[in-house]
Amino acid sequence: MTAFVLVSESFTGGWIWQEVAARLRESGSEVHPVTLTGMGDGREPAGPGTDLETHIEDLLQVIDRVDAPEVVIVGHGYGIHPVLGAADRRPERITRIVFLDAGMPQNGDSAFALVPDQAAREQLLNPAADDSLIAPPLGEWQRWGSTAGISADGLARLDRLAVPQPSGTLTQPLRLSGALAWLPTTGVFCTANGMNIAMIETLVAAGPPQFQALADPRVSFFELETGHWPMLSAPDELAEVLLRAAAGEGHRVNAVPAERPTWLQPFLMDLPERPRERVGRVDLYLPDTDQPRPAVVFVHGGPVSPDVQPTPRDWPTYVGYGRYAASLGVVGVTVDHRLHALTDYARAAEDVAAAVELVRADPRVDGERVALWFFSGGGLLSADWFAAPPPWLRCVAANYPVLAPLPSWRMVDSRFRPAAAVSSAGDLPIVLTRAGLERGEIAATVEEFLTAAEGCKAEVEVIDVPLGHHGFETVDRTEQSRDAVERAVRSVLGHLQS
Repeated sequence: MTAFVLVSESFTGGWIWQEVAARLRESGSEVHPVTLTGMGDGREPAGPGTDLETHIEDLLQVIDRVDAPEVVIVGHGYGIHPVLGAADRRPERITRIVFLDAGMPQNGDSAFALVPDQAAREQLLNPAADDSLIAPPLGEWQRWGSTAGISADGLARLDRLAVPQPSGTLTQPLRLSGALAWLPTTGVFCTANGMNIAMIETLVAAGPPQFQALADPRVSFFELETGHWPMLSAPDELAEVLLRAAAGEGHRVNAVPAERPTWLQPFLMDLPERPRERVGRVDLYLPDTDQPRPAVVFVHGGPVSPDVQPTPRDWPTYVGYGRYAASLGVVGVTVDHRLHALTDYARAAEDVAAAVELVRADPRVDGERVALWFFSGGGLLSADWFAAPPPWLRCVAANYPVLAPLPSWRMVDSRFRPAAAVSSAGDLPIVLTRAGLERGEIAATVEEFLTAAEGCKAEVEVIDVPLGHHGFETVDRTEQSRDAVERAVRSVLGHLQS
């Protein structure tokens, strides 16, 4: 017999699994829907000091009472944090961990890093919030995840039974010893919430080291075409997926990582080295002149793990653009901003602003003629510059950019939405290079931006790379890609000289 231990998202308890639990029991399984301390269902209320450790201990008590030989433990959203904490202490009792529309927290991570609700994040950042309670988002559950598929009765049930979440459960770091490293795992993506198997395969193939473990044969995946709360929107389908996961079924990622990650592949132009100066996080590529010259600041994408080496300013794409700009008589600038997580956009924006001020103050730079060029996920950082463009900003460029937070990026501050900010750009020239083979969810943000730009008559030049992929400068070393780079650079330099 298999026993399922079910641990739910913030604000909810064992009640939320009612329909799923009934279907699992019909299959002959033993089922333990867990209500953690303070989360209703008659449990003792949360008190001062109720934190993640409290919830881990709650879960250990449940696991220790289970007699079934096979124990599948399921963590939904926040629930994956106590699930991993308990599995790390009882690895011999667990046969599989199921990540149900949940993140992949590591040792030292807190659930706060994945809280998508801006109001809750601000409360948790308040020093006085140590033992506070985070109110459930009554009537606004989409702030914590897609509500696609939930009936009106289901949403009313959420409102009626939800309880406040103890802040310490979201802020206390998860401590893992590594004991669960060899346990089989299954990820279940609720696709309406923005993540799917194809995206995971892309990440594995691209080569970031933190995703390589997902290609392990002990890791399987399922998709549910519903929102973040499948136990309410698709209980039959979820129960079936959990039974199949327990049986070891599911999609295996067989994408083979490239010998070199895509971002370390050579730039599509062979360019000679240029003088390069490093000042803190900023590199300056200098042209052959003693006169102050305009500058182009290249802003890398992300989020990028702080452990990735080399850092982005040493990746071939940014080195290539820096050299290319300098070879054409302007100062090329790259900056290692600290966009390490979706919650880091404000910090990264500060890094970019500081880099720009450093560059403008350099006597070799014409501080009245500066362009900013954003790439990929760094595209969201352009919002500040569209919202209030300074007179010295002569152009904003963007390559294969994200121009509105993706559906799964709910924790990104609403400030970083270029598709909304462009209405304030005025006559600021914009050069947008669009990859024809872009991922659909990113392409949708570009179209949203272009529609908004057309509505406010913003000055946008679109350069298309019909057969180009995201990151085409290293992925697609073609004449079409080279031509797009040359056209974009010529356009940006033209605006700097005007």
